Amino acid sequence: MSKRQLICIGCPLGCQMEAEQNEDGEIVSIKGNTCPRGDAYARKELTCPTRIVTSTVRVEGGMRHMVSVKTKEDVPKGKIFDCMGEIRKLAVAAPIAVGDVILPDIAGTGVALVATGNVDAR
Repeated sequence: MSKRQLICIGCPLGCQMEAEQNEDGEIVSIKGNTCPRGDAYARKELTCPTRIVTSTVRVEGGMRHMVSVKTKEDVPKGKIFDCMGEIRKLAVAAPIAVGDVILPDIAGTGVALVATGNVDAR
């Protein structure tokens, strides 16, 4: 049996939880969560952790040189460095609006990279 301490990010409470897994990796128990979101978060974090990736992308011909971006959905934690490698190589032309798809499938995850800021053209 292995135990793991987690802090839930499902809501502002930030419950401190303890999860137990058996030798086969099956979740035996989750304690400390005050709502169902905590249980769901712990199970996902232990079996298939994912994250939203946020960064910036270079802008060509814009009033600003960079635009903020994020993945539209969470991506597998193991793909974060691949995502960042692709983001570093990108440059987009202005104008850019919030929600514009910058890259439709980042690092083969099937998840789009979208703009979270506006940049007007010069």
